[in-house]
Amino acid sequence: MKTGAFIIPTGIGASIGGFAGDASKWARRLAKKCKLIVNPNVVNAACFSGITDNMLYVEGYTLDRFFRGQIGLKESQNNKIGIIFDKAIPQDVLNIHINTINAVKTVYDIDILGYEITKENVGVEFFVDSSRISTGNVKNLDTIKESAEKLIKNGCNAIAIVCLFPEEQGDDYANGLGVDPVGGVEAVISHYISKELEIPCAHAPAFVSTEITSEIVDTRCSAEYITPTFLPCVLLGLANAPTISHDSDSLWVKQLDFLVIPYNALGGIPVFEMNKLNKKIYAIKENKTVLNITPLHLPLRCDIIDTYEDLLELI
Repeated sequence: MKTGAFIIPTGIGASIGGFAGDASKWARRLAKKCKLIVNPNVVNAACFSGITDNMLYVEGYTLDRFFRGQIGLKESQNNKIGIIFDKAIPQDVLNIHINTINAVKTVYDIDILGYEITKENVGVEFFVDSSRISTGNVKNLDTIKESAEKLIKNGCNAIAIVCLFPEEQGDDYANGLGVDPVGGVEAVISHYISKELEIPCAHAPAFVSTEITSEIVDTRCSAEYITPTFLPCVLLGLANAPTISHDSDSLWVKQLDFLVIPYNALGGIPVFEMNKLNKKIYAIKENKTVLNITPLHLPLRCDIIDTYEDLLELI
């Protein structure tokens, strides 16, 4: 069976995969044909998840290290998950998340060892910059790391992080017209923990308002508008996420057969490293982003595929 990677970078307004799990159907279909590495952005969908047993759920910073050949990925089952909650989260919102933890444990039998509340407020800010890319700032990353270290000491080998975010502004995203405004700064948080602690991790935002909208939103982001918590998808992804490894019997980038990426988002480390290894890179033309980094702008060996449906037939 072939092994590939299906990546949609976070916060760049991908028309497919730039919302809430809206690339899942393509990843799920592809994962029936091969082992598939996915980044959380592909399958995370608030209270839903597109993850399947044939997918490897890997955070972006760890992905970059993997593609550079610095680490391998060792498949894992029933990870012991610890959860970090931002001290700034109000008690009523925290209670909803605790109920969510218990529901996920009950229904899916996921091994969640416990949670830690940060000693200090994390201080998250997010915005879309002038190039229309989602980004932001985190005032106190150290307090997240401190909580993560406690959880690891207690036996956790995967970390979910929930930080309080300011309320989202504007209706562009809900109408399917804009960039996911929180995705970029979420990546800052998960990248930091991955870099510092070499552990599978992912982030879910929490908001003070827990109201569910009765307005009809774009189908691609609808999963995020019917729930007050985005934690379930993160827990489902981390449950069997591969651990970071330096062992020869792990999965290494040289064993990958192909990479799937949006057509005009070819500027990342996975693309360049796969090109160095002379591996197949499939750029999907129907999936556009706010970037403009195409095969026309880079000296890459790249197969341009019109649609994900065409890719499935090819694979």
